[in-house]
Amino acid sequence: MNNYSNKFELSTEQKLKEFFIKDGADITAQQYAFWRAKTKSYAAVFYKTGKFLIQGSDISEIVSKVEKFLNISTEAAGGVEDFRTPVKRIGVDESGKGDFFGPLVIAGVLVDENNIELFKKSGVKDCKMVDDKNINKLSALIKNNSTFSIVTINPAKYNELYAKLKNLNLLLAWGHARAIENILEKADCSYALSDKFGDEKLIKNALLKRGQNIHLEQRCKAESDIAVAAASIIARAQFLKCISEISTKYGVDIPKGANDRVIEAARTISSKYSKSELVNTSKIHFKTYEQV
Repeated sequence: MNNYSNKFELSTEQKLKEFFIKDGADITAQQYAFWRAKTKSYAAVFYKTGKFLIQGSDISEIVSKVEKFLNISTEAAGGVEDFRTPVKRIGVDESGKGDFFGPLVIAGVLVDENNIELFKKSGVKDCKMVDDKNINKLSALIKNNSTFSIVTINPAKYNELYAKLKNLNLLLAWGHARAIENILEKADCSYALSDKFGDEKLIKNALLKRGQNIHLEQRCKAESDIAVAAASIIARAQFLKCISEISTKYGVDIPKGANDRVIEAARTISSKYSKSELVNTSKIHFKTYEQV
């Protein structure tokens, strides 16, 4: 990990400055920012917009310290400050959005004081920072220690819905809302967090009766939050499972993404079966489909 960014309320600026001073960082001025904190290992900048950035060769440790510091300061205050999320929260994330083959999977995970430290100590983080071979192990841990929901939109259904909606963000919003609703059927929660992919009202409007009163936030780089990271992992595990099933069914090694290898695999399926069979394996609104 060599780059971390988040956005905080400006009221956190002084607290974070004091944190970095105690960590031995040199504090200097920087244009458009309150300050810049620098050590041999990292450089951190708090911009006047509220954007917070850390860069370095390996910043995992300092990021962990910062997040722990903010959580501790919130809990010590006896409540949730504006710049932090509640301890009990639903995180939502998706997998497969940029992959030609396979489904779109949206997952939600409820974290609270009973599992949040377990997840952190077990290495739960954004699935993009976890090797695929370790995804299933972490996914099992999360499922065994949380209330969760997985919404899998298989290719045939995905293509049907996309043909009607003509908008990926609407489809994502529908999936996010279903994941949240499914969790609320099993447990009470007043706050949900997802990555920012469109107007927040899209998810809010898709929520049903149980979810209408939840406080919903969309945040850039939300996967840095442990709840969203947990959701990203179980969504990724389900996506990989579906990709494996497609590979077995069609006897073709299915690559991830949307590249030349993907095009070649799609052409193989098209020639062995038919072009129309790609509706059941792929997202046909991708430009990749035209290339095939």
